Amino acid sequence: MEGTDRVFERLVRDNQNRIYALGLALTGNRHDAEDVAQDTFVRAYRALATYTPERIRDLKQKAWLHRIAVNVVRNRVRGVRPRLVELNGSEPDHASGPEEDVLRKAEIDELAARVACLPVRYREAVVLRHVQELSYAEVADALGQPVGTVKANVHRGLKLLRGENHGNRDD
Repeated sequence: MEGTDRVFERLVRDNQNRIYALGLALTGNRHDAEDVAQDTFVRAYRALATYTPERIRDLKQKAWLHRIAVNVVRNRVRGVRPRLVELNGSEPDHASGPEEDVLRKAEIDELAARVACLPVRYREAVVLRHVQELSYAEVADALGQPVGTVKANVHRGLKLLRGENHGNRDD
Protein backbone atom coordinates (compact mmCIF):
# COMPACT_ATOMS: atom_id res chain seq x y z
CA MET A 1 0.00 0.00 0.00
CA GLU A 2 1.24 3.47 -0.88
CA GLY A 3 2.14 5.78 1.99
CA THR A 4 0.00 8.78 2.84
CA ASP A 5 2.54 11.18 1.34
CA ARG A 6 2.54 9.39 -2.02
CA VAL A 7 -1.25 9.17 -2.12
CA PHE A 8 -1.44 12.85 -1.26
CA GLU A 9 1.14 13.84 -3.90
CA ARG A 10 -0.84 12.01 -6.57
CA LEU A 11 -4.09 13.51 -5.28
CA VAL A 12 -2.69 17.04 -5.56
CA ARG A 13 -1.06 16.44 -8.94
CA ASP A 14 -4.22 14.94 -10.43
CA ASN A 15 -6.69 17.43 -8.95
CA GLN A 16 -5.05 20.78 -8.22
CA ASN A 17 -6.29 22.52 -11.38
CA ARG A 18 -9.79 21.07 -11.00
CA ILE A 19 -10.05 22.17 -7.35
CA TYR A 20 -8.73 25.65 -8.15
CA ALA A 21 -11.28 25.95 -10.99
CA LEU A 22 -14.05 24.83 -8.66
CA GLY A 23 -12.99 27.42 -6.07
CA LEU A 24 -12.90 30.09 -8.76
CA ALA A 25 -16.31 29.12 -10.12
CA LEU A 26 -17.87 29.16 -6.66
CA THR A 27 -16.17 32.28 -5.26
CA GLY A 28 -15.57 34.36 -8.39
CA ASN A 29 -12.23 35.54 -7.03
CA ARG A 30 -8.76 34.21 -7.93
CA HIS A 31 -7.30 34.96 -4.50
CA ASP A 32 -10.16 33.18 -2.74
CA ALA A 33 -9.88 30.28 -5.19
CA GLU A 34 -6.19 29.86 -4.32
CA ASP A 35 -7.05 29.91 -0.61
CA VAL A 36 -9.86 27.40 -1.14
CA ALA A 37 -7.54 25.04 -3.03
CA GLN A 38 -4.85 25.31 -0.36
CA ASP A 39 -7.33 24.78 2.49
CA THR A 40 -8.88 21.85 0.64
CA PHE A 41 -5.56 20.06 0.27
CA VAL A 42 -4.50 20.81 3.86
CA ARG A 43 -7.75 19.29 5.10
CA ALA A 44 -7.39 16.35 2.75
CA TYR A 45 -3.85 15.66 3.98
CA ARG A 46 -4.90 15.82 7.61
CA ALA A 47 -7.79 13.45 6.93
CA LEU A 48 -5.64 11.01 4.95
CA ALA A 49 -3.14 10.88 7.82
CA THR A 50 -5.89 9.48 10.06
CA TYR A 51 -7.30 6.96 7.55
CA THR A 52 -6.48 3.27 7.46
CA PRO A 53 -4.93 1.94 4.25
CA GLU A 54 -8.21 0.15 3.49
CA ARG A 55 -10.21 3.35 3.84
CA ILE A 56 -7.78 5.19 1.56
CA ARG A 57 -7.99 2.38 -1.00
CA ASP A 58 -11.82 2.45 -0.98
CA LEU A 59 -12.05 6.25 -1.07
CA LYS A 60 -13.84 7.84 -4.04
CA GLN A 61 -11.09 10.44 -4.20
CA LYS A 62 -12.55 12.85 -6.75
CA ALA A 63 -15.96 13.15 -5.07
CA TRP A 64 -14.33 13.23 -1.61
CA LEU A 65 -12.00 16.07 -2.60
CA HIS A 66 -14.83 18.04 -4.22
CA ARG A 67 -16.91 17.64 -1.06
CA ILE A 68 -14.05 19.06 1.03
CA ALA A 69 -13.68 21.99 -1.40
CA VAL A 70 -17.42 22.75 -1.37
CA ASN A 71 -17.38 22.72 2.44
CA VAL A 72 -14.35 25.03 2.49
CA VAL A 73 -16.16 27.47 0.18
CA ARG A 74 -19.33 27.28 2.27
CA ASN A 75 -17.37 28.02 5.43
CA ARG A 76 -15.45 30.92 3.85
CA VAL A 77 -18.20 32.72 1.96
CA ARG A 78 -21.39 32.26 3.98
CA GLY A 79 -23.76 35.00 2.95
CA VAL A 80 -21.33 36.59 0.47
CA ARG A 81 -22.41 36.71 -3.18
CA PRO A 82 -19.56 36.19 -5.65
CA ARG A 83 -19.06 39.05 -8.07
CA LEU A 84 -18.08 37.03 -11.14
CA VAL A 85 -17.52 33.41 -12.04
CA GLU A 86 -15.05 32.42 -14.72
CA LEU A 87 -16.09 29.34 -16.64
CA ASN A 88 -13.93 26.84 -18.47
CA GLY A 89 -13.12 27.97 -21.98
CA SER A 90 -12.83 31.65 -21.14
CA GLU A 91 -9.50 31.96 -22.94
CA PRO A 92 -9.74 33.71 -26.31
CA ASP A 93 -9.55 31.61 -29.46
CA HIS A 94 -6.58 32.99 -31.37
CA ALA A 95 -7.91 31.56 -34.65
CA SER A 96 -10.85 33.98 -34.62
CA GLY A 97 -10.77 37.71 -35.15
CA PRO A 98 -10.83 40.33 -32.41
CA GLU A 99 -14.55 41.04 -32.89
CA GLU A 100 -15.44 37.39 -32.34
CA ASP A 101 -13.17 37.24 -29.29
CA VAL A 102 -14.84 40.29 -27.75
CA LEU A 103 -18.35 38.95 -28.43
CA ARG A 104 -17.53 35.51 -27.05
CA LYS A 105 -15.85 37.01 -23.96
CA ALA A 106 -18.93 39.16 -23.36
CA GLU A 107 -21.19 36.10 -23.66
CA ILE A 108 -18.99 34.14 -21.25
CA ASP A 109 -18.91 37.05 -18.80
CA GLU A 110 -22.71 37.38 -18.97
CA LEU A 111 -23.18 33.65 -18.34
CA ALA A 112 -20.61 33.71 -15.54
CA ALA A 113 -22.42 36.59 -13.86
CA ARG A 114 -25.73 34.73 -14.18
CA VAL A 115 -24.18 31.59 -12.63
CA ALA A 116 -22.80 33.71 -9.77
CA CYS A 117 -26.31 35.03 -9.07
CA LEU A 118 -27.90 31.58 -8.78
CA PRO A 119 -28.99 30.50 -5.31
CA VAL A 120 -26.12 28.56 -3.70
CA ARG A 121 -27.84 25.15 -3.90
CA TYR A 122 -28.30 25.53 -7.66
CA ARG A 123 -24.92 27.16 -8.31
CA GLU A 124 -22.99 24.36 -6.57
CA ALA A 125 -24.92 21.64 -8.40
CA VAL A 126 -24.65 23.31 -11.84
CA VAL A 127 -20.94 24.11 -11.47
CA LEU A 128 -20.01 20.62 -10.26
CA ARG A 129 -22.10 18.92 -12.97
CA HIS A 130 -21.53 21.14 -16.02
CA VAL A 131 -18.29 23.03 -15.35
CA GLN A 132 -16.40 20.38 -13.36
CA GLU A 133 -18.13 17.61 -15.40
CA LEU A 134 -18.77 15.30 -12.44
CA SER A 135 -21.41 12.60 -12.79
CA TYR A 136 -24.65 13.08 -10.86
CA ALA A 137 -23.48 10.41 -8.40
CA GLU A 138 -20.17 12.23 -7.87
CA VAL A 139 -21.98 15.55 -7.37
CA ALA A 140 -24.30 13.85 -4.86
CA ASP A 141 -21.27 12.50 -2.97
CA ALA A 142 -19.53 15.88 -3.08
CA LEU A 143 -22.58 17.74 -1.77
CA GLY A 144 -23.79 15.03 0.60
CA GLN A 145 -27.20 14.98 -1.06
CA PRO A 146 -29.35 12.31 -2.73
CA VAL A 147 -28.90 11.99 -6.50
CA GLY A 148 -32.52 13.03 -7.05
CA THR A 149 -31.97 16.28 -5.17
CA VAL A 150 -28.86 17.00 -7.24
CA LYS A 151 -30.72 16.33 -10.49
CA ALA A 152 -33.55 18.62 -9.42
CA ASN A 153 -31.14 21.39 -8.38
CA VAL A 154 -29.19 21.14 -11.66
CA HIS A 155 -32.45 21.22 -13.62
CA ARG A 156 -33.78 24.23 -11.69
CA GLY A 157 -30.44 26.02 -11.92
CA LEU A 158 -30.32 25.55 -15.69
CA LYS A 159 -33.93 26.79 -15.97
CA LEU A 160 -32.97 29.92 -14.05
CA LEU A 161 -29.97 30.45 -16.31
CA ARG A 162 -32.26 30.20 -19.34
CA GLY A 163 -34.70 32.64 -17.73
CA GLU A 164 -37.46 30.03 -17.40
CA ASN A 165 -38.27 30.66 -13.74
CA HIS A 166 -41.73 32.17 -14.33
CA GLY A 167 -44.20 31.04 -11.72
CA ASN A 168 -41.69 28.97 -9.75
CA ARG A 169 -42.47 29.68 -6.10
CA ASP A 170 -39.14 28.48 -4.60
CA ASP A 171 -36.79 30.40 -6.90
